[in-house]
Amino acid sequence: MNPDDLPLPYLCTFSKAAELSSFTAAAKALGLTQGAVSQRIHFLERALNVSLFDRRGGRVTVTGAGRTLYTYAQRIDELLREARREVSGHEPPPASDLDIAASSIPGEHLLPSLLAGFSRKHPHVRVRASVTDSLAVADQVERGQVSVGLVGRKVDRPHLAFRYLAHDRLVLVVPPGHPLTRSKAVTADQLAEHPLVVREAGSGSRHCFEQAMERAGWSWTDLRVALVLGSNEAIRGAVGRGIGVAVLSEYAAHPDTGADRLIALPLALCCDRDMYLVQDRRRVLSLPARLFLNYLDSHPLPARLS
Repeated sequence: MNPDDLPLPYLCTFSKAAELSSFTAAAKALGLTQGAVSQRIHFLERALNVSLFDRRGGRVTVTGAGRTLYTYAQRIDELLREARREVSGHEPPPASDLDIAASSIPGEHLLPSLLAGFSRKHPHVRVRASVTDSLAVADQVERGQVSVGLVGRKVDRPHLAFRYLAHDRLVLVVPPGHPLTRSKAVTADQLAEHPLVVREAGSGSRHCFEQAMERAGWSWTDLRVALVLGSNEAIRGAVGRGIGVAVLSEYAAHPDTGADRLIALPLALCCDRDMYLVQDRRRVLSLPARLFLNYLDSHPLPARLS
């Protein structure tokens, strides 16, 4: 093989390794051995006289040169698809996977409608989505286990990039007949007098609530936390049974509010927050991930919960 050539199969192998940040995962996805993947990458690096990947701790991430090559590899792939479409009049969409992780509120209340529309537009993309808390989502994105994440808070990690997704507001949820229902807007001092049912420490809504209480002069350790639960549904159930009151997202408060159900009350302290889409800036985005981001750009979520 001419060392000046860049064979198309080798470029495809490089692209898959760049997207998955793993030679092993790329080999599995392409039906190759790991040795064959390493050999192809090594050939490209020799031909171009550059390092395409940083290899550390069993993971690989693209270098600046690798990111440039990936951009051209995607353009070449698009040209091939265009040529097939023009010559044959047919372009079967390639089956592809998209792994997403989301925290509770965006995962349970925003992602289903987003994926419904996305799947109608791109039926060939197979989506695998998981729901956990915001810190766990950030961990999965940083480890390359998912392409993108949806979270209820930013975290201070240099490799992660956040972009605005939607706005949210926290409200107080109480059972019918609770003394706080007489308040027009519940203050931090009033909250501190009542037992609280709260989310786990990694939750974005709990983080927002903690910060709001601290701004109002209340340390988290001074509050009467009666119960810590891992889901909004479990919290609503605990509130309904009189264990305590809870500060939840407007999205999470809605299912049980209404006649003879839980009551959502406004808060006097500022508990607004933004939700975000997060990705790892060290990694290139796969075609399915880019299609998903393009869909979000063309179908922005409403600024407020209606």
